[in-house]
Amino acid sequence: MRIRSFIIAYALLLAILLFADRRPKPVQNRYSHIVDLTIADDAAEKKPASSRTLIIAPDALIPGTWTAAQIPPERLIAPLVVMDLNLAPPAQISLDDVANWEMAHGTIPQGAVVAIRNTNNANAATPAASLPITDNAAQFLMDARYTLGFVVESAADVKADRALARQLALHGNFVVEKTTRLSSIAATGSLIIVAPAISKNTGTAPVRVLAMVK
Repeated sequence: MRIRSFIIAYALLLAILLFADRRPKPVQNRYSHIVDLTIADDAAEKKPASSRTLIIAPDALIPGTWTAAQIPPERLIAPLVVMDLNLAPPAQISLDDVANWEMAHGTIPQGAVVAIRNTNNANAATPAASLPITDNAAQFLMDARYTLGFVVESAADVKADRALARQLALHGNFVVEKTTRLSSIAATGSLIIVAPAISKNTGTAPVRVLAMVK
């Protein structure tokens, strides 16, 4: 009887140890701080609404696709990669620039958001121009890297390039324009959180953009 009791107790102890070993171990926070990429409210109040940080949703490019409020939440939180804009005319990220970036930093993560940093310190006052990336480079990022969106520092007249605008909308990609502080973000390793105003069921809406940085 004692032997039977010992065996049962031993089996229970072993089960407890195995269960404890299988419990998920706490994950340390891999991000050290948060950078707000949105133009500050006090600065925005002194500027016209057109100078504030905005999201351009697919619906702004092809009516009937996602509005800002309809973009699935899982597409608004993603790895963030930052590329420096080639300032030589026509000042666009080319397919060669993407290849060189990947040679230096590794393959762009699947489902990332690509931020294009203007080393000339462009700001929201810069006149609107087409998205600072060539059609071929953007198409590659959307098709081969499943990019979810693009972030730029200046105003972006995305509709100026109809072919690119159409592809952005068909791929469900958004564009965030007139951001700030990209100079403080490393090329890789950050996480971006894009939070459009959910009450704005339109193609373009005010947005809050945060970067979680290692």
